[in-house]
Amino acid sequence: MAESMAEFFLNTSWLIPFYGLVGAILTLPWSIGLITRTGPRPAAYINLFMTLVAFVHGNIAFPIAWGRAPQDFTWNWFHAAGLNIPLTLEISPSTLGALSLVTGMSLVAQCFALGYLEREWSMARFYGMMGFFEAALGGLVLSNSLLLSYGLLEMLTLSTYLLVGFWYAQPLVVTAARDAFLTKRVGDVILLMGVVALACYSPGLTFSDIETWITTQHLSTTATTLLGLALIAGPIGKCAQFPLHLWLDEAMEGPNPASILRNSVVVAAGAYVLIKLQPIFALSPTVSHTLMIIGSVTAIGASLVAIAQIDIKRALSHSTSAYMGLVFVAVGLQQTDIALLILLTHGVAKAMLFMSAGSIIATTSNQDITEMGGLWAKMPATTTAFFVGSLGLLTLFPLGTFWTMRRWINELGDDRLWVLGLLLIVMGLSALNLTRVFRLVFLGTIQPKTRRAPEVPWPMAVPMVSLTIVALLMPVILQQWQLIISEPVPWLDDRALEVWAMPLLSLASGVGCLLGFLSPFSRALTRPISRPTRFLQDLLAYDFYIDRVYRVSVVWGVNFSSTLAAWFDRYVVDGFVNFIGLATLVSGQSLKYSASGQSQFYVVTILLGVAVLIGLIFGVTNLIN
Repeated sequence: MAESMAEFFLNTSWLIPFYGLVGAILTLPWSIGLITRTGPRPAAYINLFMTLVAFVHGNIAFPIAWGRAPQDFTWNWFHAAGLNIPLTLEISPSTLGALSLVTGMSLVAQCFALGYLEREWSMARFYGMMGFFEAALGGLVLSNSLLLSYGLLEMLTLSTYLLVGFWYAQPLVVTAARDAFLTKRVGDVILLMGVVALACYSPGLTFSDIETWITTQHLSTTATTLLGLALIAGPIGKCAQFPLHLWLDEAMEGPNPASILRNSVVVAAGAYVLIKLQPIFALSPTVSHTLMIIGSVTAIGASLVAIAQIDIKRALSHSTSAYMGLVFVAVGLQQTDIALLILLTHGVAKAMLFMSAGSIIATTSNQDITEMGGLWAKMPATTTAFFVGSLGLLTLFPLGTFWTMRRWINELGDDRLWVLGLLLIVMGLSALNLTRVFRLVFLGTIQPKTRRAPEVPWPMAVPMVSLTIVALLMPVILQQWQLIISEPVPWLDDRALEVWAMPLLSLASGVGCLLGFLSPFSRALTRPISRPTRFLQDLLAYDFYIDRVYRVSVVWGVNFSSTLAAWFDRYVVDGFVNFIGLATLVSGQSLKYSASGQSQFYVVTILLGVAVLIGLIFGVTNLIN
């Protein structure tokens, strides 16, 4: 009986993404205002219950699938005229593990939202969007079809637009939602080109078919390069990588519970598709180098930009782009196992940081870190969550990122020392940024806006504390899943990289923390008096002025070309058509006076017309001869 129940939970695990969608549909009567007397909370409870069911179902199926071969569930979505397009879901330990992460993060974010949006009149609409968000994420991690994955990525783009624009009465929010949507659409359109091109080459669009086709493909170097570059465009937008990274900063205008998901698992969804497509990227060294260059530029640039931010959510969101850059580097190096480890450890730690930031915002009604201070004694749970989340992102023993970096260093060759240099820079800058935020927010003297700042209520504290415990247990979880190296490093080995790399990474994180505590960060530094210092601060605070560069290049070019096209259409195309119409009208009006009804007049007219045509023919012939 127990075995049959276990098989039932495993065989029906493909239904898990639909739980969130069902919850979103059931909340519609409250979302659109059909039910108002009960308030919006019943809608929140319905969606929370469906997410809890999805989380429990996934965690029952996950250990059952451990050690088993993957199972595919296929639906023939389209079949006509010899064209067959199936949609396939894969049930395997890796997909169910990722699904458990998605449903778990969605559960804690929605529970956190109960307290954060307690007085929000449109709470039901928010939970409906979160259910839709969860369904798209769950389907994406189970998808074994590139076409289905593309459709689900489009659902995530729509969800981002709706959640960022949740407070649509504010003009800045509307602008942020629009910019986030359009920026991600740029990558999506190029990705669609790659999907269509791949459909012409590969016998199928399932990831297993693509892997089989790669072993026998005979494409030219140019074709594989263009195909790979098109396929990485979508993940570049979804993971907020240069040059499509500006949307994540603007997306912070949305509610904080949505930011928890967006910075932990939503950006990871784009990277998950990138990892699935890695065998295609391996065909072209140009594509692999492009991934590493984009990832490195974003990792270093976003880490620098984060240091100059005074908005607590923006300081953390730029850090998200930096860690996704490390994922791009790992995929470019064909180390997909490292990329998955970074996604896991970063997702848990970053969710804790955004929960802590949401607690601060809800209590102080403020996001400016220069106007905070002394919160450690008033908000102990929030302080602990931020502290543990920060340690979880750095290479400090014993939390998750330490073991992830240790495994990465162990798999690096001596010819890839530049990766160690990149990690040293990113970890040092990340430690400086997180320590700076921690010091300004939690330490120091109490400011006017933090004088009355009690700890958050239990709907926000329980998920935050629960996630803190999960982060502390992350090394045990990684070892249980056999994802980290458990044996000690051979310190006396002749491989110098393994001997010195981890101490150097830990030292970089420690130095970054020390600089964060000792540097004179204050409100005065937000507008320094010294001109060089002000220039550097503005350069980083405004993200190297990339938005202004886009405004005078891409935006100007699009506006100019559209203006030119509109002028050509109005005065050339429409002018020619209007001229023909006017000429026809005038000639018709003129000829009506020649209709006298006298047949001899018509004969003379025909003869004159024939004579003119003959004369023209002979004249052209003589000119030719």
